[in-house]
Amino acid sequence: MTVRRNTQPLPEIIHDPQRETELEPLYRVIIHNDEVTPMDFVVYILQRIFLISGPHAIEIMYAAHNSGAAYVQSLPKSEAQSRVGKAHFAAGLEGYPLYFSIEQE
Repeated sequence: MTVRRNTQPLPEIIHDPQRETELEPLYRVIIHNDEVTPMDFVVYILQRIFLISGPHAIEIMYAAHNSGAAYVQSLPKSEAQSRVGKAHFAAGLEGYPLYFSIEQE
């Protein structure tokens, strides 16, 4: 019996330490309170768009309600901008002035 060996070359793995250190900086997402947007809608947006658990979303919503603004989460800049854009779009469709901002950590 003859054993066939795979004669194809193995893929080369390139290790680039420069690329690994060039990660996108993190940005803090902040939710701002308003007197129009219903609390349940705020919780819904935090859960669906920012992927935050129900109890934590409720805590964030109350913190914003009581303090005027609250920290949501830290994300790479492009992801933070994308999620904030989706949240603003969803709120706009419902006619709510829900507002998020981002700031560099």
